[in-house]
Amino acid sequence: MIELEVQRCAGVDIGKEEVVVAVHVPGPDGRRQRMLRTYSTMTRQLLRLRDWLVEQGVTRVGMEATGVYWKPVFYLLEDVIQECWLVNPQHVKQRRRGRKTDVTDAEWICQMVEHGLVAPSLVPPPPIRELRQLTRRRAVLIAERTREKNRLHALLEDAGIKLGVVVSDVFGVSGRRILAALITGQRDPYLLADLAVGTLIHKTPALVEALTGRFVQHHALLADQILAHVDYLDTAVEQLDQHIDAAIAPFRHLIELLITLPGVLHRTAQVIIAETGGDMTVFPTAAHLAAWAGLCPGIHASAGTHHPTRAPKANKWLRRASARPPPPPPAPKPTSAPATDAWPNAAAPAAPDSPSRTASSPPPGT
Repeated sequence: MIELEVQRCAGVDIGKEEVVVAVHVPGPDGRRQRMLRTYSTMTRQLLRLRDWLVEQGVTRVGMEATGVYWKPVFYLLEDVIQECWLVNPQHVKQRRRGRKTDVTDAEWICQMVEHGLVAPSLVPPPPIRELRQLTRRRAVLIAERTREKNRLHALLEDAGIKLGVVVSDVFGVSGRRILAALITGQRDPYLLADLAVGTLIHKTPALVEALTGRFVQHHALLADQILAHVDYLDTAVEQLDQHIDAAIAPFRHLIELLITLPGVLHRTAQVIIAETGGDMTVFPTAAHLAAWAGLCPGIHASAGTHHPTRAPKANKWLRRASARPPPPPPAPKPTSAPATDAWPNAAAPAAPDSPSRTASSPPPGT
C-alpha cells in the first residue's frame, strides 16, 4: 500500500459552472474520512469553498489545468492553503470507461495528490503572471498584424497591382503614399510612380509597370480598412511595449544577460522571463527546462529500435520565441588530401576499371 504524504488533502474537479470537491481527512476510527461538496464557480461560492477547506485543516489541494477555468479557484486558494497544486490533466487521466463523473474525477485527483503520485505544474507568482499576459497579448497582436499585411498583398494581387515586386516594403513611406493615392481614387500609374521617395525614384519605369492594373472601388474600401487595422495594431503594440518595459524593470539585469546570447533579442528575452519566471531553481537541470519548453523530442524505443517522435506541445509561447544560434561557418576545404583520407580501408589505389571506385559505389561512410 502506498503511504500517504499528507493527512488532510482535497481534490477539485473544475468545470465552467461548478466545481466538485473531495476532501480526505483522518476519521475518528483511524480510517480515512471522505467528504464531497459541490460549489458554483461564482466568487461568493468559491469563498465559501475556501472557508470550508480552511475549516477542515486541508494542507494540500490538487486540481486539473482545465482551460482557464482553474484560475479563479487557484488564485483564491493559493494564499490560504499551504500547498496548492495545479496538475497536468494527462497525469491524472482515468482509463475506466463508463465510470467517469465529476465526483469520481475529484476523488481520483484527491487520491493521486495525497499519495504524491503526480507533480505540480509551474504556476508563477502574480507579477510574472501579469507580465505573461502582456507578452502573450503582444504576440497575438503582432501575429494578427502580419496576417493583415498578407491580406493586403493578396488584395493587390487580385487588383493586378504588383507593387510588392518593386518595393521591398509595401508598408514603407513610398508604399503608404502610393496606397493612400490609390484609395483616394488616383489610377494613373505615372502619377502614382511620382509619389515614390528615396532610392525608389530610380525605379520609376518599373513602378509604372507594377502600378498598371485594375484597382477598383471595392479594392479601395478593403485596402483602407486593412491599413486602418494595421495602424491600430501598431499603436496597440507600442502601448504594450511601454507596459512590458515597466513591468519587467525588476528583471533588467536578467534581460541584459539574455540578450548576450546569439539570436536572443530584447523582445525574446522578455518572453523568456515572462514564461519561465526568471527563477531557474524550479528546473532541476537545463534538460528539464528544454523539455518543459517543448524544444527537445521525446523518446520512443522498443526492442532496441528507436522510432522518430515529435517534440511535445509544451509551452508554445516560449517555443515560438526561442531562437537558435547561427550555424558555425563551414570549415575550409583542404587543397589536397591523400588517398588514405578518402579510402581509409584501401591499401593501394584500385585500377580505373575497378568496380570499387565506380560512380555507383561511393566511399564508405558517405
